[in-house]
This record gives sequence, C-alpha cells and structure tokens, in this order.
Amino acid sequence: MPEDVDALVQFDDVSTQFGESWALRDVSFGLRKSETRIIFGAAGSGKTTLLKAAIGLIQPDSGKICLFGEEITNCSERELFPLRAKAGMLFQEGALFDSLTVRENVEYPLRNQQAESRLSEEEMEHRVREALRFVELEQTLDKLPAELSGGMRRRVGIARAIVTEPPLVLYDSPTAGLDPITANTIMALIAKERDVRQTASLIVTHRFQDGELMADFRYDAGAEELVPVPEAGKDDRECAPTQFFVMKEGEIVFSGSREQLNQTTDPYIRRFVKH
Repeated sequence: MPEDVDALVQFDDVSTQFGESWALRDVSFGLRKSETRIIFGAAGSGKTTLLKAAIGLIQPDSGKICLFGEEITNCSERELFPLRAKAGMLFQEGALFDSLTVRENVEYPLRNQQAESRLSEEEMEHRVREALRFVELEQTLDKLPAELSGGMRRRVGIARAIVTEPPLVLYDSPTAGLDPITANTIMALIAKERDVRQTASLIVTHRFQDGELMADFRYDAGAEELVPVPEAGKDDRECAPTQFFVMKEGEIVFSGSREQLNQTTDPYIRRFVKH
C-alpha cells in the first residue's frame, strides 16, 4: 500500500513465521491520529504478534513497518527506545509489578524516559495523579496491586499506559476475564482517552461489545459521559472512525466497518460477530 505520511503506525506487506506457522502474513494497514482498530481472531491468529511488531518487539521476516514516520523494520533496541517511549501499552491482565505501589507502577514509564525527556519529581507526581484521576483511582496511590480488584488493576494499567500522554496506545485484551459491567467501564475509559487526547488505538479483544462501544459512542467532555455517535457521522473521518480487523493464521481476512462486519457471511468471521 502507498505510504501514508499521516499514519502513526503503518504496516506494508509484513510477514513473519514461527517455525512452520505464519504469525503475520502480508499484513498491510495504517493508523492515524484518533483512529481505532479493533482486532479479532482465534487464539494463535497473530493478534498479539501484530501489537508487538508495531513497536518493534518482534522483527518481521519481510515487509516494512513505520512507527511515527520512521521505519523500524531493522532498528536496534537503542534506536527503538525513543520511539517506543511515545507509545503506550496495556498488556494482558494489566501486568503490574506486584512489589510496587500503584504510584510506583504508574510512574515507571516516566522514570524510564531518556534523560533529556525526564520530568522533575514534582512534574512526575502531577502526571501520576492526573493519570489516576483520569481512571478514577487517585485514592489508590499507596496501595499494592494485590489490594485491588481485577477491574481496578486493569484501570491502573491504563493509567500507566497513558501517563506519558502518548499519541498511540496498544491494548492487549483489556477486558479479558472481567464481568460485563467492569468490561464496559474499561472500554469507556479507553474511548475517553481516545476522544479527549485524540489518541490512536489498536485494541485486541474477544468481545464484540468492546468494538461496538468504540464505534458507536464518543466521550462528551462537557457532559463527562459517553454519548451515541449520530448515524450520519459514523463514516466521517473527523468522527475518529473505528475499523474492525479479523485475523486468521497471521492474515487480516476482514477489514471494514461494524456494519460491514455484521453483514459478512463467512463462517469464520461470523464467529466474532454478536448474534
């Protein structure tokens, strides 16, 4: 595909194999500011590999990946560090450090920034409190992860992912293992982050409802709540469009809107549509 100069991350015919299995196969797409990609697929279909490749944690066998306008396909770890620092990542289950307090977990990305970008102690404290206030957990600053519920730990993970105010955030199964009400709370926070800061989002999930919420709702800062997207605005690029991917054996076998996903007749793709 032609290079998109406005893309924060772009894949061009990216392929990689683990042994005889395709982890990614001829994957091409671009993601711009405020846009969302919802990624479905069976276990082992390449979803998490795609996220890792996007920030250079996995190097492809062929193809080209650009992150923030710079090709990272063959970058060294030292070259990747400043680019990765501009992307937030919510790992599966939140992946908090058990021995660190909530405050220490959230400030971890700030303390690991390069010297020229590192904030003062006062600025770090402000950022940490702001990020926890964003996910409505400022009162948990001095608690350990073991003292929090699963949903609260996931929200702390979101705070850690956004504390550097990144233009791109990657979410690996943000609602896995959570009850429906808590899962919707998590997705509402992800939508809020997207709409308040115009963040681009790559979201791996198994819940069709997660994609529905991102596609059909926007955060209204004035009302401080999610509101439905007007029907006429769903395909407007200015309305932060949400596109759906379905992956199978490393390939993106479906790419389109929620309406197009609902209309598909392919039996594999239909597995990821709420009936």
